Amino acid sequence: MLDIHAKLPAQGLSIFSTMSNLAQQLNALNLSQGFPDFPPPAALLDALSQATHAGFNQYPSGDGYLPLREQLAQQFLQRDQLTLDPMSEITITPGATLAIFSIMQTVLQAGDEVILFDPSYDSYAPCVKLLGAKAIHIPMQAPHFQVDWNMVKDVIHAKTRMIIINTPHNPTGTVWSAQDWQHLIDVIQEHNIVVLSDEVYEHLVFDAHQHRSALSFPELRERSFVVGSFGKTFHVTGWKTGYCAAAPALMQLFRQAYQFINFCGVSAVQVALANYMQQHPEHIAELAKFYQDKRDLFNQGIANSRFQFSPAQGTYFQNLDYSNIRPSLNAVDMCHFLAEQHGIVGIPVSAFYQTPPDDLRLIRFCFAKKTETLLRAGEILSAI
Repeated sequence: MLDIHAKLPAQGLSIFSTMSNLAQQLNALNLSQGFPDFPPPAALLDALSQATHAGFNQYPSGDGYLPLREQLAQQFLQRDQLTLDPMSEITITPGATLAIFSIMQTVLQAGDEVILFDPSYDSYAPCVKLLGAKAIHIPMQAPHFQVDWNMVKDVIHAKTRMIIINTPHNPTGTVWSAQDWQHLIDVIQEHNIVVLSDEVYEHLVFDAHQHRSALSFPELRERSFVVGSFGKTFHVTGWKTGYCAAAPALMQLFRQAYQFINFCGVSAVQVALANYMQQHPEHIAELAKFYQDKRDLFNQGIANSRFQFSPAQGTYFQNLDYSNIRPSLNAVDMCHFLAEQHGIVGIPVSAFYQTPPDDLRLIRFCFAKKTETLLRAGEILSAI
């Protein structure tokens, strides 16, 4: 009899699939998964059609369509005053998650250790485990979700090979400050540690907060991989197109592994994105306000509810604390209660922890939704 051992034996259906399936079964308002319920820009859809009709339907360069890489380099220059070589420092990938896995495949050996800050994106730890490495989870505490740098110092040793950063942060909506980055620099400068900086929400930063890329710090420039997502930026999560940026030596290593993981991304999608970015620079310039207005509309709708919250600093997620409503329920049970009794679906923040705090009473809601969706969400949540 065939005997195959599962590499992820404890990995069942993800909480995202579970809650989305529940929303579908109950015909509930779905604010769980992070994707818009409104269409992408019409000009971008036209650009995709034009690209397919123009013949961009075969394999592109494995490193990505060069004009798209050039647009990204221009973006880093304008925002961070950082000069990247689009030929040797940027690779286009079919989605950010695959870029993250490819970076890990590039760097990690069996037995290496990777530091994660919980709550963390659910693909990090399984990807680490698939490579025979070990994830070291360091919990961050609500409501401020600050990193305990003394705890980080205590777990670093010879086997520590990578630290994963996520800013703006999913699911908490926090944004790293310059001081956060300096703490990281101070902690790892004496060690052989690579930084994987997940910056997929880089343009979704609100109020007085500022996004800082790992590559903008000279001390991190030669040891960091940055991952981004066109899907988040251009409302096309289903196009599954992202990028990896790193110094030439790291990028060369990345491409050695990436070419055998996934040779290239989708040709016409890359052409469409490049053309749209060139012709519509206002899209990125206006994106933060676009999503801040949605955040504010959602929060205004629940201002008189029994939920407690601090406005998200970035991303398109808002966490709500339900301690004043059903404190006896854990977050998973509360999400089922909201779906089954009130017809609205969110994600328990506890699902992003290896070991969630006992007193965590937070649910994540996505506000990348149409105005009518957000208004309806406010009505439902305010009535609870």
